[in-house]
Amino acid sequence: MSASHEGKDQLSELRSELDGIDERLLEIIRERIECCVRIARHKQDHDIPMMQPHRIGVVQERAAKYGDENGVDPDFLRRLYDLIIGETCRVEDLVMGNTSAR
Repeated sequence: MSASHEGKDQLSELRSELDGIDERLLEIIRERIECCVRIARHKQDHDIPMMQPHRIGVVQERAAKYGDENGVDPDFLRRLYDLIIGETCRVEDLVMGNTSAR
């Protein structure tokens, strides 16, 4: 097997590994959104306000700490969690009837 052919095989294996990681990542995101729906229903059933700013801070601090401990850029994780939290708030608003779908 030539070096070039071997290199292409290894690249294909790495891309296949990356595809599997992406699939798991998307599944985890779906599970997270489903958990947020359950939380929104619980808040609604128990008259708990949707927005709890201290909780957002806890999640962002945990992500930043993870980044520091695992060599992942904390700024990237902050921006990622801004998107995730934004989507969570949108979904909670929909579940709790606080807004129309965007």
